[in-house]
Amino acid sequence: MKRFFQPVPKDGSLAKKRPAAAADSGDAPAAAGAGGEEGSPGEEPCKFLTWNANSLLLRMKSDWPAFSQLVARVDPDVICVQEVRMPAAGSKGAPKNPSQLKDDTSSSRDEKQVVLRALSSSPFKDYRVWWSLSDSKYAGTAMFIKKKFEPKKVSFNLDRTSSKHETDGRVIIVEFESFLLLNTYAPNNGWKEEENSFQRRRKWDKRMLEFVQRVDKPLIWCGDLNVSHEEIDVSHPDFFSSAKLNGYTPPNNEDCGQPGFTPAERRRFENILSQGKLVDAYRHLHKEKDMDSGFSWSGHPIGKYRGKRMRIDYFVVSEQLKDRIISCEMHGRGIELEGFYGSDHCPVSLELSKAATETSETPKPSS
Repeated sequence: MKRFFQPVPKDGSLAKKRPAAAADSGDAPAAAGAGGEEGSPGEEPCKFLTWNANSLLLRMKSDWPAFSQLVARVDPDVICVQEVRMPAAGSKGAPKNPSQLKDDTSSSRDEKQVVLRALSSSPFKDYRVWWSLSDSKYAGTAMFIKKKFEPKKVSFNLDRTSSKHETDGRVIIVEFESFLLLNTYAPNNGWKEEENSFQRRRKWDKRMLEFVQRVDKPLIWCGDLNVSHEEIDVSHPDFFSSAKLNGYTPPNNEDCGQPGFTPAERRRFENILSQGKLVDAYRHLHKEKDMDSGFSWSGHPIGKYRGKRMRIDYFVVSEQLKDRIISCEMHGRGIELEGFYGSDHCPVSLELSKAATETSETPKPSS
């Protein structure tokens, strides 16, 4: 959410896996169990981690050992990353390939090698990665899935039938047998109507509403959703409600305040949850305000945003899944950004109990 405080100017049907570096994945998954433990037939992911890395490359260069320890401890089946900020493959002036990392210049080749090394070490060598990248070092998402799990389909557009990636690589959708997993990096609302950021966010929210209304399986939706739903989701509601950029006041009162906490965004998010029959997993378990570890984004320790925090990174699940929620936790705490691993966001985890169909597959001893 680096740009949170300022305005900002293929169908994935699975094909045969081709031999390629792990960091360049975008095609079919590796065979179940390759490079990791074997999965049981019909087994599906139950443990998830989401994180806005605020430049995954920078995190790999400076904060990777600490983040690796978190991943080893939490042991997620799937890791969803937002704001990877690595450019898509394709030379200058040529069409870009958002599923592949850029490597046509000496600097981009060096950066790609940093990624390859980071992902070839434990625990990441047990995951396969899909990318959805922007043309430049901006936005972008990634999804790491343990190799023992085999998705039915991977898409990169909210339409799910399109072969194209969402603009700026903001979406990855993975279909498993019993649910869909959606990883999104929502666009920032911005401060000013005339710079079109309000329109961009309204369009995004409209498309998200349409998406959740037409999904054909239970949904797990995670990522940096760039909205704090209720007052309990920000540390200082009055501060964020009255925030302005250079004294500018939008003409519509519903657009006033901190991006991510304007009445219009919060109302639209509430409508998405209601119409999609979705449950905020963290708030489902944590009813009270937690000033120490209840927020996923924290302002810079120096300046007027010191101590000002927001919960804008979520796991949202279909109502059919809410009784399977075991835990949903934020892994950062305090205004000094402990457990943020160099980002201004901390990782958030979700664990679900196994589906009834999985547990019932275990044969019972005869009486």
